[in-house]
Amino acid sequence: QINFVACQLFALLAAFWFRIYLSPSHASSAVRHAFATLFGIYFAVFCFGWYSIHLFVLVMMNYGIMNMASIPNIHRYSFVVAMGYLTLCHISRIYIFHYGILTTDFSGPLMIITQKITTLACQLHDGIGRQAEELTAEQNRLAVKSRPSLLEYLSYLLNFMSIIAGPCSNYKDYIAFIEGRHVHMKLLEVNWKQKGYDRLPDPSPTGAVMYKLCITLVSLILFLTLTKNFPMAYIIDDEFLDKTPFLSRLGYLYVVTQAAKPKYYFAWTLADAVNNAAGYGFSGVDEKGTFRWDLLSNLNIWNIETATSFKMYIENWNIQTAAWLKRVCYDRAPWYPTALTFILSALWHGIYPGYYFTFLTGILITLAARAIRNNCRHYFLWSVPLKIAYDIITWAVTQLAVCYTVAPFVMLAVEPTIKFYKSVYFHMHILSILVLLLLPLRPQTHSVRRAQNQTTLNSIKSK
Repeated sequence: QINFVACQLFALLAAFWFRIYLSPSHASSAVRHAFATLFGIYFAVFCFGWYSIHLFVLVMMNYGIMNMASIPNIHRYSFVVAMGYLTLCHISRIYIFHYGILTTDFSGPLMIITQKITTLACQLHDGIGRQAEELTAEQNRLAVKSRPSLLEYLSYLLNFMSIIAGPCSNYKDYIAFIEGRHVHMKLLEVNWKQKGYDRLPDPSPTGAVMYKLCITLVSLILFLTLTKNFPMAYIIDDEFLDKTPFLSRLGYLYVVTQAAKPKYYFAWTLADAVNNAAGYGFSGVDEKGTFRWDLLSNLNIWNIETATSFKMYIENWNIQTAAWLKRVCYDRAPWYPTALTFILSALWHGIYPGYYFTFLTGILITLAARAIRNNCRHYFLWSVPLKIAYDIITWAVTQLAVCYTVAPFVMLAVEPTIKFYKSVYFHMHILSILVLLLLPLRPQTHSVRRAQNQTTLNSIKSK
């Protein structure tokens, strides 16, 4: 943990220096690639010692695949090798080197590199191996038309801004950043003459970086004060279970789940700030004319804490991983895309049984939540009070459903997971199954009702 924080803080300083002294106007793309790569390799070795060789082995194996494999199969081979190697490392880290020894916990960077390898392979397959009319608008925009050079490949996978904690970004966005086109491309999407500008503005990330560092500091304080005082293990303590009523246990489950979040808020927000400090992460201009630096943001805390649906919660938690799952699995799965995406997510995280309890439960709750929304939500759109009541109820249910689902993810093992679910009577599993048995997933009358109520819905939204 100390090495992680030290590396990220040093990366933050290096990122500022990189943006000022190695900007595209001061240094060539090759120099920027080389600096980002060498510093990234140094950070990996500093944090993980000789175990960092796993990162370099995986990177070079897939560089060989990228150059030798046929384009129709490049994404398949890259996916199998990257995920296979990651899984083998998960197994060895736990059963051979014993999980918990920090120097062997190299899985985080390996997981990010796996995302980038498979992302690039799929986008290369889209750009060279498929026709434009076969692609979605997003796939067309992100398609890579030529194989990258070795330096570009290493820079994309091992750069110091994302080697430790990510996030995964798209190859074309990263290359545009290195070449100095990243911000310019986004600015051209706006008609600045209508806004009274004679030339394109020059957005600075400093404000965004300072704001994210404040969030990081608050998250660190919460982690030091809350996380260790509200351990997840207490919810299966025998004395706690004997003396605490069911509803109180649910309330405490929410508290301990909230207490587990700050470490993720800290790590992901700091990683986002590092990229922004280097000048990477500009996403455009919002309706109010504010410059946005959230292209690489991994979470939206406000949307997480106010989520009124399981889907909304997932979409705002670990955003870049959700985007990766969508691009390499959900959009390409020939059947059962939701189930396959959850299974891939579990496999990517590791081999602990708790991960599979979480993601398999997530499939069930996602389908049940979708059925409830499709069948019931339109009844609550007739008036503002009904809509507010619906939002309050769905917020409470969503937060409890998330707590119920992620508890095994923290507990990891089978025994505490089963003990926890027994203590709460498997209530979410049972309710979800009942919903799926009683409600159709896609009611035939839903589209008709939605069309009939569109005028009412628009008036409510305008209020």
